[in-house]
Amino acid sequence: MQSKRSVEIGVGIFVALALAAIFILAMKVSHLGNLFDNKGYTVIADFSNIGGLKIKSPVKMAGVRIGRVTNIQFDEEYYQAIVTMRINSQFTKIPVDTVASIFTAGMLGEQYIGFEAGVEEEYLIPDDRLSSTQSAMILEELIGKFLYNMASGTKP
Repeated sequence: MQSKRSVEIGVGIFVALALAAIFILAMKVSHLGNLFDNKGYTVIADFSNIGGLKIKSPVKMAGVRIGRVTNIQFDEEYYQAIVTMRINSQFTKIPVDTVASIFTAGMLGEQYIGFEAGVEEEYLIPDDRLSSTQSAMILEELIGKFLYNMASGTKP
């Protein structure tokens, strides 16, 4: 009788630990664990086309994640996307002339923002606006241009 009770307690503890592990894994995969992380500073960039960029997409520099996209808005005056990014507080020496580009991870992967460092000795501060950006390459547009050029007989 006593051993049956200890087996039930052991199984209960195991199930509780498994559920906690699944919950933590779900939070990590969905990036919801970083939802309330307010450490760092914001940087703003304007893009003419953001493709499939989403809120919580990574911001990378030299392949290292340095932040996340926190907000995407549409500027009705200039017809551009305004992307707000939160850069982690440990990355304080990003030059002001840094170029922000939208890339795709693999052929069909998620899109992210990649920073390419500039040469200025002045660094980004909270709420700075990046002056140089490169919009996303849209695969459908490239295929359309290629097919149009092939049909018209001109070389791309």
